[in-house]
Parts: sequence; structure tokens; C-alpha cells
Amino acid sequence: MANKSAYALRSIKTTFYFVIFSLSAVAHAASIERVEPLFWWTGMANPEVQLLVYGENISHSKVSVDYPGVSVIKTEVVDNPNYLFVSLNIAKQTIPGQLNLRFSPMPTGLSFDYVYELKSREVGSAQRQGFNQSDAIYLVVPDRFVNGNPNNDASTDTLELPQRSEPSGRHGGDIEGLVKALPYIQDMGFTQIWSTPLTENNGQRYSYHGYAATDLYHIDPRFGSNQDYRDFVQDAKTRGIGVIKDIVLNHIGLDHWWMKDLPDANWINNKGVFTPTNHARNTVQDPYTSNIDKTAFVSGWFVPTMPDLNQKHALLANYLIQNSIWWIEYAGLSGIREDTYSYADKTFLSQWAKRILAEYPNFTMVGEEWSANPLIVSYWQQGKQNIDGYVGSMPSMMDFPTYYALLAALNEDESWDEGWIKLYQSLANDGNYPAPDKLVLFEGNHDTARLFSLLDDDYAKFAKAMVLMTTLPRIPQFFYGTEVLMQSPKQRDDGLVRSDFPGGWPGDSQNAFTGEGLNKQQKQAQALLKTLLNYRRNNALLSSGTMTHFFPQNGIYSFVRRNKAPEQGKQLWVFLSKNTEAMPIDAERYFELSPDNCLFSDVISGKSYAELSDAIIPAQAWLMLECQPK
Repeated sequence: MANKSAYALRSIKTTFYFVIFSLSAVAHAASIERVEPLFWWTGMANPEVQLLVYGENISHSKVSVDYPGVSVIKTEVVDNPNYLFVSLNIAKQTIPGQLNLRFSPMPTGLSFDYVYELKSREVGSAQRQGFNQSDAIYLVVPDRFVNGNPNNDASTDTLELPQRSEPSGRHGGDIEGLVKALPYIQDMGFTQIWSTPLTENNGQRYSYHGYAATDLYHIDPRFGSNQDYRDFVQDAKTRGIGVIKDIVLNHIGLDHWWMKDLPDANWINNKGVFTPTNHARNTVQDPYTSNIDKTAFVSGWFVPTMPDLNQKHALLANYLIQNSIWWIEYAGLSGIREDTYSYADKTFLSQWAKRILAEYPNFTMVGEEWSANPLIVSYWQQGKQNIDGYVGSMPSMMDFPTYYALLAALNEDESWDEGWIKLYQSLANDGNYPAPDKLVLFEGNHDTARLFSLLDDDYAKFAKAMVLMTTLPRIPQFFYGTEVLMQSPKQRDDGLVRSDFPGGWPGDSQNAFTGEGLNKQQKQAQALLKTLLNYRRNNALLSSGTMTHFFPQNGIYSFVRRNKAPEQGKQLWVFLSKNTEAMPIDAERYFELSPDNCLFSDVISGKSYAELSDAIIPAQAWLMLECQPK
């Protein structure tokens, strides 16, 4: 009888411990807090995907999968036991669906499953067309553009509250506001929208700009949701407008969830300790640079609140590449603008671009390399033969050299080495680029002073800037509000440069959407840019034509845009003058390009001229003549 009682007691204890252990296993399963990417797709060019799995002691798990076409290639661990990286292979013919990833805690423990979804790609996704010279880009800072939904200005799970009276605070613009502005953007003639980052920026201050991300897979709830962003891209697409996402590979925000529990000591440069960058971008390609200076540039942080990512970490590099691809595929993007391009590891940057283009051969990425030196900017472009052997893979770069030359050309008095000659010489440097027509030329952005202010509030200069922006062989990008002459201090002041777009909030005294409250000059500027952009749209001369320019003389800079087969089709003649008096055109100077059987017409007024010499270049202004074969 005693033996039976002892046996019964052991059975009760065994059952008790089994229940406790089972409950422990369930708790372990619930401890998987994140899996990123959130989901993936079948039919990608690269059949592999790396999953970041985060949860308490998850690294002690063995992972398996039982789903036709899917297999576990490997699992990798880092210093922190709360991370496990799982690499899957997805065979070409795999059917989309939900698969169970089985985690088996080691050395002993009950297994548990995590459901992971493989989606079907949209038809034609891989063949999507990126932006090109036929496009015109409209850059917006979403928080400062239109507040479409005041109810999301604050969120229970974000830190910073709205404070519209504070230039550096959050003002409330959002994705719904972008959607409401689409008819205006389309009507103006823009064909691409680039917004500063919309991903979660849950910092305590200055979170509005988006460049200190705290979650790379979710839209900040004060802007909307992931689905809101996806819907916005689709709405824009129905209007013939593509969307360019601003992506940051170099750094994150100090409040990013990684920073609370880093994967390992090498995830962040300088082992997670703030060490400022020297901003010496030339060190990346300088044949005489020291290693200490090069390291200080690439590994240094911008500011203490922006930890600098170590892209030499293979797992992090793959994570960042997949994140970019995920947003392209999920949202349906037509382009990426990559922030602070050269600050990241250059081997990684080439790999990042190649991986994206392997998935989307016609896609476009543009990098920010803030330098007036074309040798430094051209170093990164795809096809450049660099003396150090580095192979760049970026289709496009922001054209800072021409931006600075354009400002100088418009502001400086004419002399042998100032004025128009600055722009002429800058464009003469196009031979440094494998594809200069793929560069993005801008008149301003969120980091520069407002154009109208830099041009001394001079409308004549402004008008000539708009003509150059829309007719030079570049992809033009305009900063929101330029069309209504928004102003700022000439010295950098981010909060004021990124002021609210007039009409984006109820009760605004000015409204750029309706014209209410705008002065005569603002309306004139808006109408001019609208005319130029709509003339430019679907104009083969400006999207693919060649350019011949003439050495500046007598205060005039001039150029001709022609079809690549000059004997076919029309021409566009552009004249820009700084003279205080109107001047006739010296037809003999342009004899080499002026056809005999051509009827010239003013693009703006429609007035016709039988001969080029019949036209007059207005004082302190510009003239655009279209040459139509008779």
C-alpha cells in the first residue's frame, strides 16, 4: 500500500512539473516580441531571406520549418541571447501562404511555433519603372505640409506632443494630408513625390523630421499607419505620380528599440559610445588620406541622439538591405532617396544598390553626397571608372555642384570668372559623370535656405531659376512652397526652412491650394512653375534630348535642347539675360544649330517668329523658343 501511495505521489509530482514546464514553454513562445521583416514574398530574385527574431533567450532555440519549398539554411547568434537570425531559402515555385517556424529551446524544452507569412508579389513588380529625366519631383516635409487628420497629432505610444507654435516641434501634418494634396500636386505638373522619412521617430524632441528612426518597419502613428502609406502610394499612382521613400542607412535614433537591448557591441560604431564624425567626405576617395581620418568620417556619429550604424556587421548589413527591399515591394515605391550616402561603409553601399537593382532592374535610387566637387559626387554613380577601383552602383546622385553653380550664376555680377560662367563651367564638368542626365538637380531642400531668400527676394532671378530647373538635362526636384515664394533666413535654420505650407491648416491666412491670401507675385510664381512643369511633362526634348550650350557673352547664357537625331523633330532654344535692356538675338552666333526651315514660337506667349533674329530677349529675363520644322 505504501508503494502505491509513493507511486501516486510521484505521478502527481510528474504531472505537476510537466504542467509547469509546459506553461514555461508557452511563456517562452510568447516571448518572441518581434520578427523582421514582418513578412516576405515568394518569387523574389534572391530566394533567401534573413529573419531577425527577438525574444527572451531565443538564441538557444533550434529552428525548423515544414512548408513545401521553404527550408532553413542556417541560424546565427550574436552576443545577446535575445536575438536569433534565421536564414530561409524560398524555392522559385513556392506557393504563398502561412508557414510555421518551429522553435525548439535547447538543450531541452517544448517546441513552439511562430506563424510567418509569405505573400504573393504584385504582377509586374520586378519590372517597375523608377523615376527619370521625364519626371519632376516635389519634396515635402510631411509634418509641415498638410494636417489631414488632427486626431492623430498625438499618440498614446509616442513621446513628443504637437506644438505648432514651436519651429522645431511637431505641427501635425500627416499622410492623410498628402492624400488631400494629390490633386494640387498633379495639377502643378509634378510626377514624383519625395517625402522626408515617415517611419517611426519616437524621440522626445525634434521628432518631426524623421531622420532618427526608432522602428524601421513601421510608419509613425502621428503620420498614419503602414496601410495608410501603402494606400497613399496607390492613390498617387492613379494620378500618374510615383512616390520616393527617404531611407537612412547610416544611423538610427537614440530611442530605437535596439538601443535598449543591443544585439552585440559592434552593432553601433564606436561600441555605442558617441564619437563625432569629422565630416571629411573626401577621405573616402582621397589617395593621400590617413586611416584615422577615414575612420573618423565613416564611423563617427552626427550627433549624440543619432547612433551610427556599423554596416560592416554582416547581419546588420543584410537587415538594412532587406528593409529597403521590403518597403519597395510592400508600398509600391518608384524610388529611394538615400540620406547621408557617403557616411556609410562604401563596400556595403555598393552591395545595397546591387541587391535592390537585382530585384528591380529599372528602379532608381538617388544618394545625398553634399559636396560642390563633381569628382566627389560622381565617385558613387553606377558606371564610374574610379582610380582606386571602387565600383559604384547608384543610378543617381543629388547634384550639389550644379545647385551651388546655379545660385552663383544668378546672384553674381557678370565678369570673366563670375556669374553665368559658374553654371557654364559646372555643366562642362558633366564628363565626370557616367550619366549626368540621371542626376537630380534641386533648387532647395529641407537642409538649405529657401531659394527666394537666397536670391534676395528678386523675382526676376527666381523666374530664371525656374526656367533653368525645368530645361537643363537633369531630373528636377522642387521643395514644397518654392512655388509660392516661401522664405527663410539665409543662414541655415531648420525649423523656419521647414515652415508650414500655406493652406495646410484650417484658418491659415494664406492658402496655396486656393490662392486665397497670396499676393500678386506669389500667384505669378505659382502660375509660372505650373506652366513650365506642364510644358515639360511628356516633352521628349526635355526628357531625352541632347543639349548644346554657348559660352556666356554680353550678359546672356543660352543653350539648345534637341532630339538625339538632330535632323528630326523640333528644338528648344533657351536664353537667359542679366542685361538691363532688351537685346536682339545674334543669329550668326547660333548659325550652326539654326535650321533654315524652322518656325520659332514663344513657349509662353505663343508668338511666332520667321527668323531667330526677329525675337527679342527681354531685360533681366528669359526667352524660350520652340523651333518647329516648316
